[in-house]
Amino acid sequence: MKRVLVSDSMAPEVAEILGNAPGIKVDVKTGMKPDELKAVIKDYDALIVRSSTKATAEIIEAATKLAAIGRAGAGVDNIDIPAASKRGIVVMNTPGGNTVTTAEHAVAMMLSLARKIPQATASMKAGKWEKSKFMGNEYCNKTLGVIGLGRVGAVVADRAKGLKMNVIAHDPFISPEIAEQMGIPLVSLNELYANADFITVHSPLMPETRNLVNAESFAKMKKGVFMIHCARGGIVNEKDLLEALKSGKVAGAAIDVFEEEPTKNMDLIGMDNVICTPHLGASTDEAQTSVAIAIAHQIAAYFATGEIKGAVNFPSVSADVMVSIRPYLALAEKLGTFQAQMLSGAIQEVHIEYSGEILNHNVAPITISLIKGLLDPILTETVNYINAPVIAKERGIKVIESKSSEIKDYTTMIALTVKTSKEISATAGTVFGKNDLRIVRVNEFSVEIVPEGYMLAVSNDDRPGVVGNLGTMLGDNKVNIARLHLSRDAQAKRALVVLNTDSPVPSDVLDKLRKLPHVLSVIPIKMQE
Repeated sequence: MKRVLVSDSMAPEVAEILGNAPGIKVDVKTGMKPDELKAVIKDYDALIVRSSTKATAEIIEAATKLAAIGRAGAGVDNIDIPAASKRGIVVMNTPGGNTVTTAEHAVAMMLSLARKIPQATASMKAGKWEKSKFMGNEYCNKTLGVIGLGRVGAVVADRAKGLKMNVIAHDPFISPEIAEQMGIPLVSLNELYANADFITVHSPLMPETRNLVNAESFAKMKKGVFMIHCARGGIVNEKDLLEALKSGKVAGAAIDVFEEEPTKNMDLIGMDNVICTPHLGASTDEAQTSVAIAIAHQIAAYFATGEIKGAVNFPSVSADVMVSIRPYLALAEKLGTFQAQMLSGAIQEVHIEYSGEILNHNVAPITISLIKGLLDPILTETVNYINAPVIAKERGIKVIESKSSEIKDYTTMIALTVKTSKEISATAGTVFGKNDLRIVRVNEFSVEIVPEGYMLAVSNDDRPGVVGNLGTMLGDNKVNIARLHLSRDAQAKRALVVLNTDSPVPSDVLDKLRKLPHVLSVIPIKMQE
């Protein structure tokens, strides 16, 4: 008998589905404190959570029988994925279950903002009748600029077209062909800022998008633009938004997410032309019921047949095969993650070539692992081993898999070539011994890079003093170098320096590095552990 613990409040269908599944006993215990959960988790084979329960490394360590953790929802920030993976615990979520709900909330915020509905409601509840004070704005025939055309952004764009709005979008990771199929013109950020009457943000939060919308952005926008932010706190600079609201550059803002949650930025949310909600994007009865039912079925299927669906840390393969291919899965995902952060432009084509001992295995799950690694750093939605191929297809990315019997320099090699709208870039990797992962080629450079932690890829002219200047600058700013690898192209007089650092390099230090003599580019890379 498998025991399943449901530790957060969710739809009653969860207990019903699991209770009716053969060989499963379900307990619903909500509101437990961490110490209480730690004390009982040893008795359970599976844990189902929403966002309240924190499945920390300490909790997981105490879970001696735990085989699966299910998250009723997409985000898994409350689950220690590396700790679960080390213990062989599969972590499943329900990606996509909140897509429509989150998009609908953004549209509702936009309409409420345009017609000042929250402000008028508050006025009437205060016993006033201020009809002339709350003159609104039409949205029909106005231009909506969508920043980030992923699943949520695409639904918002579709709904806006139904409202007879003109929709334009910016997304450097989606192909023009896919956008054209949606009937949405892709434009540069500057074009979007200059032409949009309403702007809605649906990008992922990552180093490249933090403070993406800032004072410089607001300066390029139309006077009187409306800003809707229902993506991730930190993408829109709250201080700069406040100044733009005060100056009248931004006529109004609708905000569901904040840099700090719960927010303490009362200056911003206290503005008369700001409407706000406490991160309610995914909070509807329908969405919560849908994701709860989905995760109950996934956990039941896992114990009934061993099926792994919606996993964020394991591909769908049998346990015995997993043992032999695990190093290749890890290498492929790290290759993809590294390559994604080196690229510019929308990914159009991915060519993966396998050679050597790896050909003794089914490489299909390895390809999926690589695609997951490639997409994960650039998308808002959760990418896992189940949905990575689907997302790639939706985005018009052509995946080509080939096998080579040619004898290479290594007993096994995975070579990755990615074509984007701007460039063609190549990397290759191998496994030394049993689990020693290495990236052995980056474009024309032969390397031997350990793909882990925080990294910097520096392209520079092959001149004396460049490496010394890099080290000095990092040292002066208290950034410790863990490893350094240098490769040179004597004919082109170019060099590639790849550094592993003990901590992320602050953005101001990156700017200083880019200004050093003979440095051509500096790309920060974060490898998922």
